Amino acid sequence: MKRKILATLLSAFMAASLFTGCGSGSNGSSSASADGVQEITWMFWDDLDATEDLISLGYKDTLDRFNEQYKGKYHVTAVTTNLEEYYAKLNALVQSGETPDVFICSPGPQLSDYVTPDGASPADGLCMNLDEALAQDGWKDTFAGDAVFSQQTYDGSVYAIPLNTAAACCFYNTEMFEDAGAKVPTNFDEMIDACEKLQAKGYTPITISAGTAWCLSMVAGYLCEAEGVDLAALADGSASWEDGKLEAACDKLLALSKYFQPTAAGDTNDVATANFYNREAAMLIQGSWAIGQINGETKKSDPEFQNICGVFAFPGVDRIIAKSDSLCISKDTKCPEAAIALVKMFTDDTAQKYTAEVGGKIPVTNVEYDASKAPAQLSYVMDVFGNAKGTFGFYNESLPTTEAGSHFDDTMVSVFLGDLTPADAAKDMEEYYNENCR
Repeated sequence: MKRKILATLLSAFMAASLFTGCGSGSNGSSSASADGVQEITWMFWDDLDATEDLISLGYKDTLDRFNEQYKGKYHVTAVTTNLEEYYAKLNALVQSGETPDVFICSPGPQLSDYVTPDGASPADGLCMNLDEALAQDGWKDTFAGDAVFSQQTYDGSVYAIPLNTAAACCFYNTEMFEDAGAKVPTNFDEMIDACEKLQAKGYTPITISAGTAWCLSMVAGYLCEAEGVDLAALADGSASWEDGKLEAACDKLLALSKYFQPTAAGDTNDVATANFYNREAAMLIQGSWAIGQINGETKKSDPEFQNICGVFAFPGVDRIIAKSDSLCISKDTKCPEAAIALVKMFTDDTAQKYTAEVGGKIPVTNVEYDASKAPAQLSYVMDVFGNAKGTFGFYNESLPTTEAGSHFDDTMVSVFLGDLTPADAAKDMEEYYNENCR
């Protein structure tokens, strides 16, 4: 899906200046209601009224706390959709002059599309410069260091606020592993061996979504990392996608795909994750944000599942895929005070303690939380971070543009489906980079 925001469609927004007070206007979605309450909007990629995801429910709690604390002054309304359609719908709102006051965004080119659309200066982009807000009342000092803002900083200024930290890991059913005599793998050959033993015992070794392309691409990204693919060198032309590394990674992807569930090609991310917590597969390769979804879905139907849900690092790599989703504030909001107050509430002690103790994600602030209350999987993920030699981003968030990331995702799905050979995939990526990225 093409997600890049065209400068010609955004010129009106780039030219708008930040208002110092609340009011109504044609740009931005905030407005004053008849009773004088300032209305703002917050856009997210999950249905807060239907979800069982514990992280999403924590966000809903934050919105409710905000509306209660600022009753009679501010009120926030959630604008929600599903993850697959999120950026298309956000872009449509931007282009129609209805940019949400606050919206969630992934790091990398997706965030850059809003901060620096078509290479514009951040000062001319859609997102508010948050340096001044962070300096007020010591807000920035509550965070766990400047490093948490590394993916949100442009030209030395912060344009988005991180919410938590997550890593792409392998979740596994410890009972199935024990029954099959499988061991936690530390390299690719051991991964295949574990899959063989699980399959021989009658278990589906791995559940994954190829219907949601970035999920399959996440696995491909790890396999590329293991082969030594250098994205920076590929971008500047000093390396080629046809140097054999991507082809080798694709060969391993095909070898691993023999152990995916039969419906992987069409399964969505939610379906693939459900296969795991419904005990229909032994492993799920997913971001650690899945902890909130897994535990939220099983807390009533299968409360013992948390006790058999282990986590290990993707085998054969020294670095891990890590990210932090962030909140942006529209530069054109008519009530920056309300928008900033809302974002601050997402990083206060109440919200960040919930992030760890209930959601199982790593807080971005210095908040103290009770590790004994947190899901066991959080400590496993912390171990994965502690043993890693570094981090890197999701490939679809690390390539030069969102289009390039989408192209890589789609190419990996084509390899999985048999529509492209590994060699053809490497040739395709090299041609795409020559035409679009160099």
